[in-house]
Amino acid sequence: MSDKVAFVTGASRGIGAESAVALATSGYRVAITARTLAEGEAHDHGGSCEPLPGSLEATAAAVEAAGGEALCLRGDILEPQSLVDAARAALDHFGHIDLLFNNAVYQGPGNLESVLEVTDEQLRAMYQGNVFTPLALVRAIVPGMLARGHGSVLNMVSYTAFNNPPAPADQGGWGFASPSSKAAFARMAASLRTEHADSGLRVFNLEPGTVLTEIMKRAGIGEAVMRRFKACSPAAIAAVVAWLADNDPPASWNPDDILRGPAIAKQLNLLQRPSLLGA
Repeated sequence: MSDKVAFVTGASRGIGAESAVALATSGYRVAITARTLAEGEAHDHGGSCEPLPGSLEATAAAVEAAGGEALCLRGDILEPQSLVDAARAALDHFGHIDLLFNNAVYQGPGNLESVLEVTDEQLRAMYQGNVFTPLALVRAIVPGMLARGHGSVLNMVSYTAFNNPPAPADQGGWGFASPSSKAAFARMAASLRTEHADSGLRVFNLEPGTVLTEIMKRAGIGEAVMRRFKACSPAAIAAVVAWLADNDPPASWNPDDILRGPAIAKQLNLLQRPSLLGA
């Protein structure tokens, strides 16, 4: 069995789940984290507590069906110690981590609020989930990478962090809190690379474009809307994640320190990659 190990957050569904399986098929053992351990658990997903399809157990089953090994670790990005504890458990179990994929994103109250309406509490939650908790994971995992002389950090960022809203949030644009938190998060990659040049540490920002998630489906957004926006599937972005785990992209693919997932998937002929999660 390969000695490569990946730590993936937000791995109960969507890009995180697909990425865990894609990495397993590329020879990685995977530590997977999310709030939802078992199917049917109820958590707050953007204001709704109705259970969504997907769980760590289901992802682990898909990983194992692909011939891989998965370690399920419950963690909540609003509770940073839970993720730090998960990282320590993964290090105890596997001995090291080669890839940290900061994929989880906070989706909750404040996402669509205007500058004048968003509350301090909502902002704190947004920055906790999207900045402080990923930073806590970097602090827990990257020192081991530096000690071993190699390792990769892949941070999932957002189009909204780098582009002005075309309209107010209630008219088809986006709010202030989430994009500002993701913009702060995106600055981490360049800082890490500069601070640890020639150390063997690789750090990238990956922007996935528009991806149809379970939350979007529940909101009534379907495949027709996704085709209009030329959306990528979670499986295609996951294939890009697995490729980046072991390959250095050309400098021309990384303008402004942002790797564009859909463009890379097209370049690598991965756009039609089927789901690895099964039915």
